[in-house]
Amino acid sequence: MSSPHSGARKELLRLLADKSFRLGEFKLSSGATSDYYIDCRTTTLDAKGSRLTGEVFVEEIRKRGWKPHAIGGLTMGADPIVVAVSVVSGELHGFLVRKAEKQHGTGQRIEGFREKGARVVIVDDVCTTGGSTVQAIEAAREFGFAIVGVTCLVEREEAKGRPNVEKAAAPAPFVSIFTASDVRAEHILQNDDTATDVFAVAACCEVCGRPAVTNNPRTRCLAHKV
Repeated sequence: MSSPHSGARKELLRLLADKSFRLGEFKLSSGATSDYYIDCRTTTLDAKGSRLTGEVFVEEIRKRGWKPHAIGGLTMGADPIVVAVSVVSGELHGFLVRKAEKQHGTGQRIEGFREKGARVVIVDDVCTTGGSTVQAIEAAREFGFAIVGVTCLVEREEAKGRPNVEKAAAPAPFVSIFTASDVRAEHILQNDDTATDVFAVAACCEVCGRPAVTNNPRTRCLAHKV
């Protein structure tokens, strides 16, 4: 589980929990069902959210010592992140990866920064199966970029997303800014007046195994909270 350190991280987490996270019954693009849905674009395309996203990603990239020339990812989840990081950093170029090569003009799949051999970081908004992140990694390497890091805004911690991305990214590391459990816990805190029962640690419901939101009197998820 991530541990937000900076003020920007804490603000971004609060915004994600407020604007992007919803509890309920949802069908995901992978075909699986979930008791929550997270749409990061309502945060990354928000005026304040865009600035915070840029600040947090730039902070993470610098902390890791990756020293890339550019950042990029698969359209369109990565698009607002790429622009925000480029603007906030004032030095990192941006590129976008098309889902397929365009059928006209130069027919290129990489748009924006195009310097073969350049050090780059691949970014994404949500990692579930990791499919979109893996596509971006493969396209970037095929073009000739040297990938030094991969990072996503929210990792759902399911559907083998992390191992899929780690395998594709190796030897570059994969880092998530937040996990879905981080955002869920913050969402519960914002929407529960009796939030003294809520704890922000990685724990599973003793009934169904979903992320727990309380350990008083028992470790339970929202659906089985007593």
